[in-house]
Amino acid sequence: MTQRYIQAKRQCQPSPTKVEGKPLISGMRCSLMIFGTVCALTMTQSGAHAQSNPDSALIRSIYDEALANGEAYENLRVLTKDIGHRLSGSSSASEAMKWGRSILESYAADSTWIMPVVVPSWTRGDKAESKTFGVPKDRSLHITALGGSVGTPNDEVIRGRVVVVKELDELKRMPREEVEGRIVLFNRPMDPVLINTGSAYGGAIDQRGSGASAAAEAGAIGALVRSLTHALDTLPHTGALRYKDGIERIPAAAISTVDATWLGRQVTEHPDLEVSLQMNCQAFDDVEQGNVIGEWRGSERPDEIITLGGHLDSWDIGEGAHDDGAGIVHTLEVLRILKAIGYQPQHTIRFVLFINEENGNRGGKMYAKVAAEEQASLSKRYVAALESDAGGFVPRGFRVDGTDAAALQVQGWAPLFDPYNVHQFRRGGAGVDISPLKELNPRPVLLGLSPDGQRYFDFHHSAQDVFENVHKRELELGAATFAAAVVLLDQQLPIQSTPD
Repeated sequence: MTQRYIQAKRQCQPSPTKVEGKPLISGMRCSLMIFGTVCALTMTQSGAHAQSNPDSALIRSIYDEALANGEAYENLRVLTKDIGHRLSGSSSASEAMKWGRSILESYAADSTWIMPVVVPSWTRGDKAESKTFGVPKDRSLHITALGGSVGTPNDEVIRGRVVVVKELDELKRMPREEVEGRIVLFNRPMDPVLINTGSAYGGAIDQRGSGASAAAEAGAIGALVRSLTHALDTLPHTGALRYKDGIERIPAAAISTVDATWLGRQVTEHPDLEVSLQMNCQAFDDVEQGNVIGEWRGSERPDEIITLGGHLDSWDIGEGAHDDGAGIVHTLEVLRILKAIGYQPQHTIRFVLFINEENGNRGGKMYAKVAAEEQASLSKRYVAALESDAGGFVPRGFRVDGTDAAALQVQGWAPLFDPYNVHQFRRGGAGVDISPLKELNPRPVLLGLSPDGQRYFDFHHSAQDVFENVHKRELELGAATFAAAVVLLDQQLPIQSTPD
């Protein structure tokens, strides 16, 4: 490279053509020639390095195995069609636990076990109805209970005028008589200008999580929350709410974006419009379920743990195919792929099918609690964790939680992933289930698989989150990308991940 650079430099001698004594045009040509030469040589060397790098051959074998012999799609079919939804505390979640453990055993994990976790038990019931009164043509609204909501008193109909707000703080500024005895519609859409749909979701989630208690504190008798999706459709998207201690618990439902948009306009035109609400959802005593764990013991550093996983539970109005059946089969497929290609890990790899991410994250918290105890006793060290919980779409890259040094090392994987169109290596947001591991000291580096998210919230928490809406090849590419990251971490650790 040095010789070619010098040769290019020699060709760039000042030209007789000058402006105020400066070789302007030839100087520009010179700079461009040198810049182009350096870029071309860098790309050539980078490509040659990738081709000669043994890591690139290993990653190629991972993708070949996933795409030619993948079992992720069939596993997802069984999970979603034979078992169905997996709401925490439900019998189907228990069946999914048994299924997940059996797959880990069939893929030759060295050991498998259930880590007990006490989880909430709640049922949506079979009634969720809402209608309008006081407009030229009354209309039934598409709603579903928010997760954890109470039902309407005695499962009967409640009815009241509608108050439309876009921010929770609006309720605090309104006179109590304008809210008391009414039903609040939280009608703030996800921000359409944010390219990162996860950020748009995060910017609107407070109305779903805290809206019911904010409305009750202001005197309302019920709450409707605009579904968190960019799609304009008639599908309500559920999700968890959190009641505030000391505040009356009122029923709260998600309303479709089409109906929320229509209702907001109608309230402006017909201020006396009323809405009815009836739901028979119900909470029960907590039950014991658990995280399903499979372990593959490392050959060189068996007491250092790389954790990877997704969450086994799902909401009950779809099949939990993207959220998070995809992450579960990605996790299982990593074990199968690496066994199939004859890989032997240096570190112990833990495959974790977390329970209760959707309405409490008790599985992730329990795993981190046990990890902290083991790390404190010096019996284990948790060096890295990976999560797949963003759907089964085409993989784009990874989200990294760690120090600058850790992020730079992960970003250094770019040439290896370039042949597979995986280009994004961004900071923050690795995943909910592994996020409690941030409290460990020393802290592991955390990675989240980042698929293309533009359509994710079309399906998220809705009746559309079904097997048919997952693309086989995209799912397999995600599994391969997940597996490749595990191998690279296994070979490159320790990554500096303790806060600077």
